[in-house]
Amino acid sequence: MKGWLVTVAIVAGCSKPVVKPTSMGTAGAGTSIAEGASSPLALSATGADPYLHLEDVESASSLAWVEEKNKETMAKYGSGAPFTELKAKLQRVLDSKDAIPAITKIGGGYYNFWKDAKHERGIWRRVQSIAEYKKASPKWETVIDLDALSKTEQTNWVWHGAQCLYPTYDRCLVALSRGGADAQFIREFDLSSKTFLADGFVLPEAKSDVSWRDRDTIYVATEFGPDSLTASGYPRIVKVWNRGTPLSEARTVYEGKPADMVVGAQRQWDHGKAYDWVTRVPAFFEAEQFLMLDGKLVRIDAPISAKLDLWNGQLLIVLRKDWTVGEKTWLKGSCLSAPLTAFLAGERNFKQLFEPSPTRSLDAVRPMKNVVILDQLDNLRSQIVLASLNAQGEWTKESLKTPVYDSVNASPVDEQTSDEYWLAQSGFLTPQTLAIGSGKHPATILKKQPQLFDGKGLEVQQHFAISKDGTRVPYYQVSRKEIPMDGSNPTLLYGYGGFEVSLLPSYLSIAGNAWLSRGGVYVQANIRGGGEYGPAWHEAALREKRQHAYDDFIAVAEDLIRRKVTTPEKLGIRGGSNGGLLMGVMMTERPDLFGAVWSHAPLLDMKRFNKMLAGASWMAEYGNPDKPEDWAFISKYSPYQNTNLEVKYPPVLFTTSTRDDRVHPGHARKMVAKLEAEGHPNVYFWENTEGGHGGAATNAQKATLESLGYTFLADQLKLSPKPVKPPKQR
Repeated sequence: MKGWLVTVAIVAGCSKPVVKPTSMGTAGAGTSIAEGASSPLALSATGADPYLHLEDVESASSLAWVEEKNKETMAKYGSGAPFTELKAKLQRVLDSKDAIPAITKIGGGYYNFWKDAKHERGIWRRVQSIAEYKKASPKWETVIDLDALSKTEQTNWVWHGAQCLYPTYDRCLVALSRGGADAQFIREFDLSSKTFLADGFVLPEAKSDVSWRDRDTIYVATEFGPDSLTASGYPRIVKVWNRGTPLSEARTVYEGKPADMVVGAQRQWDHGKAYDWVTRVPAFFEAEQFLMLDGKLVRIDAPISAKLDLWNGQLLIVLRKDWTVGEKTWLKGSCLSAPLTAFLAGERNFKQLFEPSPTRSLDAVRPMKNVVILDQLDNLRSQIVLASLNAQGEWTKESLKTPVYDSVNASPVDEQTSDEYWLAQSGFLTPQTLAIGSGKHPATILKKQPQLFDGKGLEVQQHFAISKDGTRVPYYQVSRKEIPMDGSNPTLLYGYGGFEVSLLPSYLSIAGNAWLSRGGVYVQANIRGGGEYGPAWHEAALREKRQHAYDDFIAVAEDLIRRKVTTPEKLGIRGGSNGGLLMGVMMTERPDLFGAVWSHAPLLDMKRFNKMLAGASWMAEYGNPDKPEDWAFISKYSPYQNTNLEVKYPPVLFTTSTRDDRVHPGHARKMVAKLEAEGHPNVYFWENTEGGHGGAATNAQKATLESLGYTFLADQLKLSPKPVKPPKQR
């Protein structure tokens, strides 16, 4: 589905911000923390947050503090043989030439962005045919060399992608970021000459959203000057910009409200016909969508919470909430279709393309030329269905056979011209396979990734824990067969639980080498707040119901202990972004349950999260801490406000990035400063100077981050320093 037609990516659950990383938000240094905080160090004598200065991202004092903490952590976990040996191993994995190059069809070519030891920043490259791509060593043609460009322009460029002009595909709008931040530069690029156009469309650094309208005009939403951004730091105004004219002369198409999240516009092609959409997003899970018809904006009269798309003249609607039309109520999670012209004329005669059940949900809808791909989940198991409309206007469906415990993803090769699809399959222990298919016939395998760690003797199991309110919560356990059920197994539990993001099986190339091969147990929890069981699973942990996600994670941890897989001393946990918040809550709510905590790019100060970078855009998920009625429930779990001098916390590692302009690094910085001031031991911190929200801009930086975290976990949970040989087969 196009979903939000504005380019608002959800990466680790938090949307991209536009504010530069030096921003401190709108509140002054006197902003007070909640009354009754458990620690007397939470407030200064004046009632201010004593660590607020660490939100000043690039101040000399903040960076000096970061440098000191980095040195302490690297001296402990980033300098010995366990770290250096693991880093070398993980870098070989990340740089492996055996990884499958993900490709995108653009015109007549197949494009891939690739990083390895020789191409640290990466290259954008292409082949001209599937036959060439299928070869063991394809003859790639380099289109853009980011390492060379970075050297020439003396800027650490990070690839953000390219949007190419349909149907000629000879021009692209290329997005590049400094050091991995979400704020990006836009440059027009000529695919034939492989050059950036000095007189083409160019935008300075900002959180911009652009879309081709035609060869000489684009839709652009960016920072146009004072009052042009929303409270979330996103563009509030979208314009049409003509080639050869200054941006100041671009014509306004739509203007949102300051309290909105973002607005944008996009041209969509459907079977040779162009449709121009304008989208207003008032909150994270809402979108008011308009079509430009006869020069006027016409609002699509569908629920604001629904996701919309067009295919073959049909309006496709995926519901996030129940929708009553006449005497019929369509359940949340359903996908409906209706002819667009009839819908605009007021008719409401829908066909149901997908019907949800308590265990079955719709993960994605992806149109092709004559067929629509339905990516479905049933108890987290992938199901691929190909749907088409017959001559009578009824949907017919064909299911593809998919394996148990593996994730299968189908996506169009070229939705405008064919019904071919890419079929990608992987599992916790199954390296990725990429195939190409058409219809229900068996797909042709193009690439198979080899094993990147020794998976012999390992198995995947699915279990269910019972949460505090009786809800069954699924989780995957990956471990050696017949592990001793005596609580002796070092176990790493990973979770997220937010923003309707589903955690599905994927190949554990990093954890396999760093954890499983050394005898550890890896667990992935599918707690509420995610999208594993559709919108209802997400809604169950929204706002005042947030504690359900935390109770679910606790239930999984307790189930692992009940089953004697592990003990609290041997149980470590990891999460990032919204999952980093989950880690902070686990540390402060149930410190007795865990032996080590790794929290990456976390939200932690939930009193100020809406004033820090893009935080205001997440109030639909968490609530508004400035409203007393919302702060009443947020304050009960906010980690920064709930540390306690009298409590013994497990060892904790916080990691973040200076260039993270999505989740402010001040969250992790302030939490570390507060914990240390309270006298808590075993508090570690590491901040990469670039890398953005993911924490790493290159494979070398990724290897450093992962090795540091796993070395910390292995030390605290007493994991074997050497690989464990698999048991002999009977």
